[in-house]
Amino acid sequence: MMLARPKPGESEVDLLRFQSQFLEAGATPAVQLVKGSRYGDAHPDQPPLHDHRDVVMLDDLPDLPPALVPAPAKRARPSPGQPLPQDEDPEERLSRHDQHITAVLTKIIERDTRSVTLNLPVPSGVAFPPVFHRSQEKQGKLAASGKRSIFAQEIAARRVSESRVPSVGEVVSNLNPPEGAVTYEAPSPRDKDSQLPGNSHDFQEPHLVTGKGLKSQEAEQEAQTIHEENVARLQAMAPEEIMQEQQRLLAQLDPSLVAFLRSHSHTRKQAGAKATKEQRPGGPSFPVTKEDPIMSASTSEPGKENRPEPGAPALALPVAPHKEWLHMDTVELEKLHWMQDLPPLRRQQTQERMQARFSLQGELLAPDVDLPTHLGLHHHGEEAERAGYSLQELFHLTRSQVSQQRALALCVLSQIIGRAQAGEFGDRLVGSVLRLLLDAGFLFLLRFSLDDRVDGVIAAAVRALRTLLVAPGDEELLDSTFSWYHGASVFPLRPIQEDKEDGGEDEEPATEKAKKKSSEEGSKPPPDLARHDVIKGLLATNLLPRLRYVLEVTCPGPSVVLDILAVLIRLARHSLESAMRILECPRLIETIVREFLPTSWSPMVVGPTSSLHKVPYAAAMKLLRVLASTGRNIAARLMSGFDIRSRLCRFIAEAPQELALPTEEAETLSTEAFRLWAVAAFYGQGGDLYRELYPVLIQALQALPTELGACPLHPLSMQRMASLLTLLTKLTLAAGSTHPEPISRSSEAHVLATTSSITWTQVSGLQPLVETCLRQTLKLLPRPDIWNALGPVPSACLLFLGAYYQTWSQQPSLCPEDWLQDMEHLSEELLLPLLSQPSLGSLWDSLRHCSPVCNPLTCAPTPEALPSLVSLGCAGGCPPLSVAGTASPFPFLTALLSLVNILVRIHKGLCGQMAAVLAAPGLQNYFFQCVAPRPAPQFTPFSAWALRHEHHLQYLALSLAQKVATSQPEPATNALYHSMALALLSRLLPGSEYLAQELLLSCVFRLEFLPEKALGGPEAADFSDGLSLRNSADPHCGRGALLLQACQDLPSIRSCYLTHCSPARASLLASQALYRWELLRVPSLLLPVPKEPLLPTDWPFQPLIHLYHQASDTPSGLPPTDTVGTAMRALQWVLLLESWRPEALWAVPPAARLARLMCVFLVDSELFRETPIQHLVAALVARICQPQVLPSLNLDCPLPGLTSFPDLYASFLDHFEAVSFGDHLFGALVLLPLQRRFSVTLRLALFGEHVGALRALGLPLTQLPVPLECYTGPPEDNLALLQLYFRALVTGALCPRWCPVLYAVAVAHVNSFIFSQDPKSSDEVKTARRNMLQKTWLLADEGLRQHLLHYKLPNSSFPEGFELYSQLPPLRQHYLQTLPSGVLQNGVSKT
Repeated sequence: MMLARPKPGESEVDLLRFQSQFLEAGATPAVQLVKGSRYGDAHPDQPPLHDHRDVVMLDDLPDLPPALVPAPAKRARPSPGQPLPQDEDPEERLSRHDQHITAVLTKIIERDTRSVTLNLPVPSGVAFPPVFHRSQEKQGKLAASGKRSIFAQEIAARRVSESRVPSVGEVVSNLNPPEGAVTYEAPSPRDKDSQLPGNSHDFQEPHLVTGKGLKSQEAEQEAQTIHEENVARLQAMAPEEIMQEQQRLLAQLDPSLVAFLRSHSHTRKQAGAKATKEQRPGGPSFPVTKEDPIMSASTSEPGKENRPEPGAPALALPVAPHKEWLHMDTVELEKLHWMQDLPPLRRQQTQERMQARFSLQGELLAPDVDLPTHLGLHHHGEEAERAGYSLQELFHLTRSQVSQQRALALCVLSQIIGRAQAGEFGDRLVGSVLRLLLDAGFLFLLRFSLDDRVDGVIAAAVRALRTLLVAPGDEELLDSTFSWYHGASVFPLRPIQEDKEDGGEDEEPATEKAKKKSSEEGSKPPPDLARHDVIKGLLATNLLPRLRYVLEVTCPGPSVVLDILAVLIRLARHSLESAMRILECPRLIETIVREFLPTSWSPMVVGPTSSLHKVPYAAAMKLLRVLASTGRNIAARLMSGFDIRSRLCRFIAEAPQELALPTEEAETLSTEAFRLWAVAAFYGQGGDLYRELYPVLIQALQALPTELGACPLHPLSMQRMASLLTLLTKLTLAAGSTHPEPISRSSEAHVLATTSSITWTQVSGLQPLVETCLRQTLKLLPRPDIWNALGPVPSACLLFLGAYYQTWSQQPSLCPEDWLQDMEHLSEELLLPLLSQPSLGSLWDSLRHCSPVCNPLTCAPTPEALPSLVSLGCAGGCPPLSVAGTASPFPFLTALLSLVNILVRIHKGLCGQMAAVLAAPGLQNYFFQCVAPRPAPQFTPFSAWALRHEHHLQYLALSLAQKVATSQPEPATNALYHSMALALLSRLLPGSEYLAQELLLSCVFRLEFLPEKALGGPEAADFSDGLSLRNSADPHCGRGALLLQACQDLPSIRSCYLTHCSPARASLLASQALYRWELLRVPSLLLPVPKEPLLPTDWPFQPLIHLYHQASDTPSGLPPTDTVGTAMRALQWVLLLESWRPEALWAVPPAARLARLMCVFLVDSELFRETPIQHLVAALVARICQPQVLPSLNLDCPLPGLTSFPDLYASFLDHFEAVSFGDHLFGALVLLPLQRRFSVTLRLALFGEHVGALRALGLPLTQLPVPLECYTGPPEDNLALLQLYFRALVTGALCPRWCPVLYAVAVAHVNSFIFSQDPKSSDEVKTARRNMLQKTWLLADEGLRQHLLHYKLPNSSFPEGFELYSQLPPLRQHYLQTLPSGVLQNGVSKT
C-alpha cells in the first residue's frame, strides 16, 4: 500500500493522521537515524539497542509553554557498554588518542616574552607611515644577524624604536601636584664634559644591544659579551681613528637611524642623571606652571616626538599621572590639546564679515564678546576662542546619538527662529535666518525629529515646528478683530506667488484647473513643494497622522499638546484643502474632541498641570472654529459628526467661573465656544441650539452692564462680551433668512438654501438689552484710557443694532410704522447726541494717523518675511496708532457708518440728520489724504488685511454720501467723494467684488459727483485750450463740447464699464452673499487669495485693451460688434478723468496712456476714421503733449501691461503703412516716439525697415503736437541713423512735400554732422563725415544742397521748418578750406 505524503497546505491534524497510518503499516522508513558514540563504532558486533523512534504525541504535552528559566547543567555520561576506567587520567587518555594538527604544533618552542615590555605605537604627525625605498637600506649590519628581508629589517628597527619610547618618568623629571608646577633640571658642567668624544672611555653598560628576543637567562650574558668586545675594540683605537670611523658611519647610515641612536643614548644618560639626582642635590631648575599652553610635540627629528629639548621648560600636564594607572605610562600630548587654555580672543580690526554665533537662549553674540567657559558655549572646534554656536554646528548637533544633545540643538534653533521673527537681529545679520534654515533642510529635519522615539526630542521638534510656522502676534490679531465689521472673514495664509503662476490659465474651467493642479502637486516630491509652499511640503510628509499618533498614543505633556494644536490651527488657516485634510485625517478630530473637549472632567488645581488629556482646552475649540470658517460643508460636518452641539451646550450653559478651570482658561474657552457657534450661525446652522440656550444667553446679556461697570476691565472679559454680541448678531440675521430668494440653477450655486429655524419673535426682545450696553459704553467715550480698554464691545453693539433693524424691516407681517418710529427714537436719543460729541471728532481726526493708505511704511514687510511661509508679521503687537492698535478708530467708526447706512436705506427721512457724519472735519481731511498722489503701500499679507478693513470704512462713507447727495448736493464735497470713489475702486482686493460692483453702479458714474458740469467745467476746458498756441481744433468740437457730451452719456459709459470691468459671476455672488448678510448662501468665510487688486491701475483703458485683444484673436480680422460705441465710451471716460480727475490716472504713466491710445488704431482699419474717435483721440493726445506732462513721457522704461514698446511701435508702423492713407492724427502718433530723447531703435525702425511710410507722413509743421526742437536737439550721434537720414534725403524718399517734419529733422542732423569738428571722433566717423560732405557738395539737387550746407536753426513758422544762412558762415568756410585738396573737387569759389 502506498502511503500518501504530506502536501503544502496540510494542517497539523493531517500530519498526525499521516503518522498514525505510517506506524500502523509498519513500513520501513526511507531515512534511518543512527546515533553513534563519541569515539566511533568501537563495538560493531554488539547487537543494536531497541529501536526508540521519535513519535510526536500531543496528549501528554502541557497546556502552557514551559517557563524560560535556566536549564540544569548537563553532565557527561559514558556511552552504553563503554565504562570509563577509574584509574586513568582523562587528559592523558585524550592526548593519546588525539591526532589533530595541534599535536604537531606543540613541539614548536616559542620565544620567551615574559620580560618584554609592551608599549603602544608612537604617535606621529602623518596619516600614513612613510613609504620605504630600497635606497634607504641600512648599511653596516652585523654579520651575526644573517640574511634578513627588507620588511623584517624595518619591523625590527621599528620594534627597537618603540621599545625605547620615553616613559612618563623620563619625560617629566618632577611633578608637584599641590603647587601645580613642573620643573626641568639642567645638566651639570661635568656631565656636559663627559658627553664629548674622547674625553672618557668609561662605558658602564651597553646602550644599543639589549638582548631582546633571547631567553632571560641568556639575554644579559650575550649583550654583555658583545658590549665588552665593542669596548675592547674602542679602547684599542686612537681618538682620531674613532672620529674618522664615526664620520664614515654617519655618511653610510640612514639619518633617521643616526637620530634614533643619538636620542637613545641621550635617554639612557638622562635616566642615569635622574638616578644620581637624589645623591647630588642642587642645580638650576625651570618651573613650568599649568597656565602654559600645551604645544604640539612633533619636531623635525623623528626620535624626539615626545622629548623636550635640553634646557627648555617641560610641558605642563593637566593631571598628575600615577604608575598604578593602567595604560597611562605613555603621554600622548597631541590628544591633550583640547584641555589647554583657549587662545586669546581676536579683536576685529576690519569690517570683515564673521560667522554668526548664538547662545543657548538663541541670542546673537557679538564677535568680540568674552564669556566664561563654564557657560558651555565653547564646545566647538571652529573658532574655539569665540563663544556660541553657529547654525552649522547646531545642525550637526541635531544628528547626535545622544538624545539630550538632539533636544538641546532643536531648542536652541527654535529660540533663534523666535528671536528672528521678533526682529531682534535687525540688520546685524546679512541675509535671512529663516531662509537660510529652510534652504538647509531644517523643515525636514523637524519632520524626521518628530519620528524620534525619545519624548524629549519629539517635544523639542514640535516646539520648533510651532515657532517656525506660527508667527508671534498673528493669532492674537485675528482673534481680537473677530467681532469687527466682517472680522470673521480672513484671507488664507498661503503664498501669493504660487497662485500668480497659476493665474495665467483663465480659459480653463475651475474644476479642471483644480484637478490638474492637484495631480501636478501629487507628483512633486515634498522638497519641491516646500520650496514654494512650506505648508504643502509638510502635509506631503504625512505630518497629520504623526501628530495624531503623538496626541493619541504618547500622551505628551501640556506644552506639547498646545504646540500641536497651534500648528494645526496654522495649517487650517492655509487653505480650504489643508482644512479638509485635517478634517479627513483618520481619528485626528475624534482624538482632539474626546481628549481635549470632554463634557466632564476633574477640577483643575491652580498652577502647572502634568497632563491636559481629559481636560477641556480653548485651543481645541479654536481649532474647530478655524476649520468651520473655511467652508460651509466643513462646518456642517463638524456640527453633526463630532457631537459639537453637546460641547457648545456644556461650555456655554455655565458661566466661566463655574467651569472648574483656571480663570483665564475658562474665559477663553467660553469665548471660543461663542465664536464657534457664531461661525456656524454665519452659515445659517446651529439655530436649534438657540431655543435650548435662550435663557442662558439672556442671562449673560443681562449681566453685561454689571461686567462693564467693573474696574479695571479685563481684556478676556471684553472679548467674551464681544463674541456673545457677535453671536446674537448672526442669530438675528438668521431670523431674516426665513424666506430666501430662489437660487440660480447654474454651476455657481454653492449649496441649496434651507429655511432658518430661528424666527423673528425669538430675537425681537434682544434689542433693549443691547441698547442699554451701548449707552453705558458710550458714556466712557470721553475717557480714552477706559474707552480703549473696552475693545470691540461698542462696535459689536452697533453691528447688532444694524442687523436688528435690517431684519426687522424684512418681516412682511409687521407694520413698517413700528420700526420707522423706533429708528427715529434711536436717532434722536442716541446717534445725534453721539455725533455732536467732541470725543467722536477726535476719533475722526485720528483716522489719517492710523491709515495704511496715508502711512504706507507701516505695511513694510519684516526682514524675515518669506514668500513660501506667509505670516501677518505682527511680532510684538501692533502700534496703538494703527488699524489694529488699541487706539484705532476704525472698528467703532466702521460699525457706526454701517448702522447709519442701514437706517438711511430703510428710513429715507433720516438722510438730512445723518449728513452730520460726513461733515466731520477729520473725515474730510482723511479723504484728502487718501486721494493725494502717493506711493501705494507695499503689497504684503498684513497690508492686504489692513487695507480690507480700511476699504470697509471708505465704502460705507461713500455709500452714505451717495444717499445724501440726492437730497443735499454739495459740489465741493461731492467732487472729493468722486475722487475717493475712483481711488477706492482701483484699490479693492479679492473678496470685495460686491463693493466694486456697487461703486460702478452708484458713485463712480453718478452725475451728482461731477459738479464741474454745472460749475462751468466745459467752458473752462475750452478757455484753457484756447490759450495754447498749438491748438488748431475745431471750435465746435473742442474739449468742452466733448466733456458735455460725455456727461450726457454717463449711463452708456457705465454700461460699457460694467460689461468690461465686472468681476467673475461666481466671485460676485459669493461676495454679495457675504456683504448683504444672506447667510444661507455664504459659501465660506475664507476669502480668495489677495494676489493683486480686483481692477488694474489702468482700468479706464480696459475696454480699449479688450477691443485690441478681440481684434487680434479674430481669425477673419473683422472687428467685434459695437466697436465704435465701446471705443467712444471708453475715450469719453478717459477724457473726463484727464480733464477733471487727473489724480485718478496718476498711477498710469503718460507712456502707458500713449500705448493704450495706439491700440485704438490697431483694432481695425476703419475705427480711427470715425469722427468722434478722431476728436476724442486728438484731445487726449493734446493732454499728453502738454508742457507740464511732456517731460514725464518716457518710452525707454518698462511699461505696465506691455512687454516691449519697440515691438508695439513696429506693429504700429506696419498698420500705418498699410491703412493710414496719410491720416494726420495717425501720423502724429507715429511722430511722437521719434523725439531725440527716446531710444534710437524707434527711429531706426522707421528709416530702416519702413521707409515707405515716410511718403504718408504728411502732417504739417503747424499741427505737430510738440515743438520741433524736441526732434532736432541734441545732434544725432548714431552713425547708422545719420547715413539713413542722408540716403533718404538723397534718394528722394524724404522730401518736404511728403514729410515736412522729418525732412526738417533729417536736414538738421545731417548738417550738424558734416560740419562737426569733434577731435574725439573715431577714424570711422571722420571718414564717413568727409564722404558725406563730399557727396553733399556734389549733389545735383541744388535745393537739397543749399539746405544741407546753409541750415541755420529750426523754425516751424518757415515753410521748410528751418532758417537758412544767406551765405556760409566764416567758420564753415574756414573748415572747408582746411580740408585736403581733392575732398571738394571744385573748390569753394562757387559758394
